[in-house]
Amino acid sequence: MSSDPTNRYAGPDEQEPQQQEHPGHSDAMTPEPDYGEKTYRGSGKLTGKRALITGGDSGIGRAVALAFAREGADVMISYLDAEEDDARETCRLVRESGTTAASMAGDIQSEEHCTQLVDQCVQELGGLDILVNNAAYQMSRKGIADISTEQFDRVLKTNVYAMFWLCKAALPHLSEGSAIINTTSIQAYEPSPNLLDYATSKAAILNFTKGLAQELAPKGIRVNAVAPGPIWTPLIPATMPAEKVGEFGADTPLGRAGQPAELAPIFVFLASDDSTYITGERIGATGGRPLP
Repeated sequence: MSSDPTNRYAGPDEQEPQQQEHPGHSDAMTPEPDYGEKTYRGSGKLTGKRALITGGDSGIGRAVALAFAREGADVMISYLDAEEDDARETCRLVRESGTTAASMAGDIQSEEHCTQLVDQCVQELGGLDILVNNAAYQMSRKGIADISTEQFDRVLKTNVYAMFWLCKAALPHLSEGSAIINTTSIQAYEPSPNLLDYATSKAAILNFTKGLAQELAPKGIRVNAVAPGPIWTPLIPATMPAEKVGEFGADTPLGRAGQPAELAPIFVFLASDDSTYITGERIGATGGRPLP
């Protein structure tokens, strides 16, 4: 594998125009995403930690689950019913790494489900040290006139409300040294007209992260965010027109989409003791597109 970031992975010329039904599946993508199966090597940074990752079945969530496991953490993932096959594969990868894997299907648009998710995590893993609010919903539209109230509600509930509910439910179980990591986006700073509702939600996540970090700092709990640019995940062919998928990532200075495996080390850093003086911050991984 090349160390040159411009050609380490396939560029847009190797991405076929493609579409899938939402929520999308990894094995149906061309090329398939890289989750770090062959490249990530752990060094015990998260030994003994217990992590809950929403949207851990595929995409960024799977890469984070795998990296956490290879760093020694037990991992629970949440996923939608339609993502069962991908979720099983993620759990297999975690177990192969030598740690405990747990999972729970359901829709985080429900506050009750979010509470149950945290309770189940604590029961199966014996506690909770790291919460990764990663699951998200988006659907490309031509403009505001094409965004229904139902879609706007789904985006906000999945991306923002669920984060709020999960943090509230998790807080009684978190202690000094625990970490919360929220997935925001470059869309929080550079909103695309076709993703207005999604961009709105990602900006909200950023401010939520900064505010909650101030509250929890005296308790020794850190809260940070990761802001990806265009990342090659099943959400892309499941939510964008085929022709847009074929050129996805071409507008970055590095000239290609990022891979989930390229983001996972950032989450490991923010979850580990390597970042004990960092809270209320955002780390970007955008292929060279500048963030303020």
